[in-house]
Amino acid sequence: MEHDHIATAPTETATRARTRRAILDAAVTVLSANHGASLADVAEAAGVGRTTVHRYFAERSDLVAALGADVRERLQEATVRARVDEGPAPKALERLCLEYFELGDRLMLLFDVPQFLSWAGFEEETDSDRVLVRLIERGQAEGTVDAEADAEWLQNVLWSLLYAAWMQARDYGTPRHTALTSCLHTVRKAMAAS
Repeated sequence: MEHDHIATAPTETATRARTRRAILDAAVTVLSANHGASLADVAEAAGVGRTTVHRYFAERSDLVAALGADVRERLQEATVRARVDEGPAPKALERLCLEYFELGDRLMLLFDVPQFLSWAGFEEETDSDRVLVRLIERGQAEGTVDAEADAEWLQNVLWSLLYAAWMQARDYGTPRHTALTSCLHTVRKAMAAS
């Protein structure tokens, strides 16, 4: 009997993780379309009962915090995938933009939904933020990124251009690849050494 318990524990953990992921993914979709959506709306989109959502996230603020943490984790993973220490800084910045662009739905949610402004983690500097600033500074030292502009300014420019690309795709129906191409072109021009 003890052996059966050991065999089922990992399955229950995997099931809980899948359910939690389904709820978070549904929350992104639902809250992106309707910022005031209820936890019941999220539950319906996730294909689970309202009580299941409440077991994972007792209050809306718990869901908001979990979404914020999920975005931070995904940003960190995207930063690692971009291999920012390889090659010239401008190429690494392009790879980083490509990775971050894929997180558009989640990041737009952070910027667009008012509840995230009161989330404790919203204003905290992350490892990804520090990596981006160091990458810009590396490019400035190499002479491949505009050294006259402040690194934090260029960081904000990059985020603004990504936001514009996400909005262009979402709100104006521009194909995603076209919005991304425009973003990358503008990032190159904005950051180029003079």
